Amino acid sequence: MNSSHPAGFAEAPAAAFRENGPATSPSAGTIVEGKRFRVRTLRLEPGEATMLETHLHRTEHWVVVEGTAKVTLGSQSRLVGEGEAALIPLGQRHRLENPGRMAVSLIAIETGPYLCDDDAFRHD
Repeated sequence: MNSSHPAGFAEAPAAAFRENGPATSPSAGTIVEGKRFRVRTLRLEPGEATMLETHLHRTEHWVVVEGTAKVTLGSQSRLVGEGEAALIPLGQRHRLENPGRMAVSLIAIETGPYLCDDDAFRHD
């Protein structure tokens, strides 16, 4: 990976981003779950976004399988397209947005000792 990219971002072309409206609730579903991992699908319709949050007990690896997502890690944002991925380190502020005109689908791989949804600390 190119050292000029922020930690956690897979290689992706740089691009300009537009601001989205308020965060909404994307649809999610669990594919498989183990003692220290969970694999889920996540779908965001155009204009949808997750809240800015931090996880205290898990890391996440997001793989975009359809569309283009805007991924924010800390204070930096990037577009992540089909076949590309972003690693969300433990304790890193992050947000996922769909700035496009078609739905975005991801596979989210969560690993850690505690995987319940109450692990998220919301920042906004």
